Amino acid sequence: MKLDVIKLDGGKAGNIELDADLFGLEPRADILHRVVRWQRNNAQAGTHKVKTRSEVSYSTKKIYRQKGTGGARHGARSAPIFRGGGVYKGPVVRSHGHDLPKKFRKLGLRHALSAKMAAGELVVIEDAASEGKTAALAKQVANLGWKRALVIDGATVNEGFLKASKNIEGLDILPTMGANVYDILKRDTLVLTKAAVEALEARLK
Repeated sequence: MKLDVIKLDGGKAGNIELDADLFGLEPRADILHRVVRWQRNNAQAGTHKVKTRSEVSYSTKKIYRQKGTGGARHGARSAPIFRGGGVYKGPVVRSHGHDLPKKFRKLGLRHALSAKMAAGELVVIEDAASEGKTAALAKQVANLGWKRALVIDGATVNEGFLKASKNIEGLDILPTMGANVYDILKRDTLVLTKAAVEALEARLK
């Protein structure tokens, strides 16, 4: 499968042959969902915490006698039923992460690339090179119609392009090893350099 290659100024730079095993799959929502959940769960801090009955600051003295009051039998003010008492089965500090096989993660990335290709939201550019001027790059991005775009470069990101893109809203750039399902699906347009296509094909085969 072929796709036109463009330059940042909008000019044509030939075409590129894309691997059907990476860009020609039928996207499956269940696979993408599992990989995105794995990413988001691993990113969750899990630092939420409440005090249990053993941790609240109260006396352990029996609050009133056992019998004869006509009321319920209570032992301490720290019971969850009282205001200010410990929370019953509340959240504790823990990791929300879970395992996902490497083969499945690679499969998810293939389906994410294929989903962008199928939706017509994949663009291949010759290279992501810039002189480091934000105004010039912003004009080029506006002319290309990229509003929420993720640019994936080769093994390393061009320093000038990275510097120029930092202050442009809706434009993000990653090296090939940073390519992930969540960031790809979150953006309206996926922009790959020719170096990124080669690196992704080598990584995912």
